[in-house]
Amino acid sequence: MGVAGGLTAASASVLAGGEHEHDERSTKDESKDVGGAAVRVAHFSPDAPNVDVYVDGERVLADVAYGDVSPYLELTPGSYTVTITAAGDPETVAFEGEVTFGPAFYTVAAIGELGAGTFQPAVLLDAGSALVRLVHASPDAPAVDVYADGELVFEDVAFTDSTDYVPVPAGARTVSVRPAGGDEAVASFDVTLERGTASTAYAIGYLEPPTADAPAFTVKPTIDGPMADAAADDDC
Repeated sequence: MGVAGGLTAASASVLAGGEHEHDERSTKDESKDVGGAAVRVAHFSPDAPNVDVYVDGERVLADVAYGDVSPYLELTPGSYTVTITAAGDPETVAFEGEVTFGPAFYTVAAIGELGAGTFQPAVLLDAGSALVRLVHASPDAPAVDVYADGELVFEDVAFTDSTDYVPVPAGARTVSVRPAGGDEAVASFDVTLERGTASTAYAIGYLEPPTADAPAFTVKPTIDGPMADAAADDDC
């Protein structure tokens, strides 16, 4: 996501756990899907002292030294004030700002120099995504745009077109299909994207069925590649 001064990452809780020194909370189980979010903190500012990290005034990491990288800490969606202070000295604030995380894995890395006035956090989206593509196979539907939770994912996809796979944060999503450039959805459905999987959304059927028994427009999601058989077994 790059470096941000006022830190907006995507659309998380108070950091809910970690095994860093002085942190008694539990870490995120990386083998599980990301239902909320997970964040770790890295100290890469060479002239900064050890630091404490606070979220909404609650200390979640203590005495983080240069070069340290914390375990992932569990989050729930939301926006929070993140404060980085000198270790054991909450009055000496190196950074304070609003941060928003989506349902994915993130690293917040403290970079720059205190002395030069360039100390800042870099908010990075880590590998924690699912790959998704769209195939437009509805013969009478116009070109479409596809949104996930209101965010544009695919734009102006016409009949017979297939997109490349794109990364989408794992977790529960509401997907809507709209005529290209339009605001009204012609189809909407909920889907849970699992981290590390590849999926295809097939737009199929008729937008305006020619007969009463002709299949209506819908979106058929599939799990692709080697995960497909595992997904089928889970459904049995």
